[in-house]
Amino acid sequence: MAVKEPEALKMKRSIGLIGGVALVSGTMIGSGIFMSPQFVLAYVGSPGASLVIWALSGLVAIFAALSYAELGTVISESGGDFIYILRIYGSCPAFFAAVTFILVVKPFGIAAMAISIAEYVLALFYTGCPPPHFLVKCAAAVAILVVATVNILNVQIAVRIQVVFLVAKVLALALIAIGGIVELIQGSSLIVDNLNVENAFKGTQWSLSTLGMAFYQGLWSYAGWYNLNCVTEELKRPEVNLPRAVVIAISLVTGLYLLVNVSYLTVMTPTELMSSNAVAVTWGNKVLGRWGWIMSVAAALSAFGSLNGTFFSGGRVCFVAAREGHMPDILAMAHIHRLTPSPALIFTTIVSLLVLIPGDFQSIVNYFSFTAWFFYGTTLSGLLYLKIKKPELHRPYRVPIIVPILVLIAAVFLVLAPIIDNPQIEYLYVTLFIVSGAIVYIPFIHYKLCPGLLTKLTVFLQLFLEVAPAEKNL
Repeated sequence: MAVKEPEALKMKRSIGLIGGVALVSGTMIGSGIFMSPQFVLAYVGSPGASLVIWALSGLVAIFAALSYAELGTVISESGGDFIYILRIYGSCPAFFAAVTFILVVKPFGIAAMAISIAEYVLALFYTGCPPPHFLVKCAAAVAILVVATVNILNVQIAVRIQVVFLVAKVLALALIAIGGIVELIQGSSLIVDNLNVENAFKGTQWSLSTLGMAFYQGLWSYAGWYNLNCVTEELKRPEVNLPRAVVIAISLVTGLYLLVNVSYLTVMTPTELMSSNAVAVTWGNKVLGRWGWIMSVAAALSAFGSLNGTFFSGGRVCFVAAREGHMPDILAMAHIHRLTPSPALIFTTIVSLLVLIPGDFQSIVNYFSFTAWFFYGTTLSGLLYLKIKKPELHRPYRVPIIVPILVLIAAVFLVLAPIIDNPQIEYLYVTLFIVSGAIVYIPFIHYKLCPGLLTKLTVFLQLFLEVAPAEKNL
């Protein structure tokens, strides 16, 4: 009798259309819409211009997501930007993308969301003043550890949490939108003052730097449009569900965001909105009175769901980069029973906690956006290359070539505008950090040097964490 070979260890395709919509929209609707409106308004200087920024941010997000959907059906592997850059441009550019997303973009995003969770939870107890900085950081660290534990233990639970929290988020945003409509019916004059022809664009700041920073904050609220591309190997029928999920999710989110921002302007003057530490709480106190605390809870739950989605996809980028030989081998392994990439998730947790220590919400978002849009632009240029040079590739889904061209122009603007108009030393630090990856790439990736100590550590961690190498699920 023939001996049956053991089945290869693979990640399961456990995400359907509903799960995909929940992962994209559930990650997008997070801390941004509750934290960024005051920063967008502060940068552009007028209510009308801020609404234009929110609408254009949604348009950029949906165009970018549709472009990535085509890439995801041509290169049907998990890993998002890293795997696309690797397959199109080769190992060296892909390594710099991996380092950036694993050590900068994903941890910065996780830290920013965790801070927003902490601020909204603590706002319940510190009604007259901002909470202590140290306490905010401790609460944010707890949020990161809770989400990490859930994602390490079970994929299905993480996806279900995403669906449940998406429902809670949509209800919270619907409450804000309906509250604004009720205020309008009751004769609120603020919206007329804020958005009439004379005042809507009064005081708008048109400099490249302020517009770039405003887009950073606006697009931060749409961050998550790319998440399904990081988990393509776990998505059922990706050629169908990937484009459908992003269109449904981003259309829903853009509509809600515009309604919510109008609702904010219905009950708050621009000055009140810009001076608010937690704009949703300020709105809740004005509209809901003694029930205003509900908005703190809703905002915290919303950010928690977004944090869960970011963690879910962020760990997969680290996992795929290691599988392709661009990170230590231990990070390419999955738990033998739970089938989760637990070493990669643990590593992402550690880096996120380190990023959390020195950062604040606004600066974290700006550096996140600067680095992320550089590589989004690189990926989109790769899509244009495939469209022009390799039109024969099988494409279950395709977008008109003008769509990635427009997003690439937006990406170039977002990277260069703040630097040209208002250069800051911090952008140089981020750039030098990315370039310093060459110190690691040349000996360990290009020449494949592997210290004996690293091999022994890999074996020890493999036994301790009960993990094994996982194959691609194509």
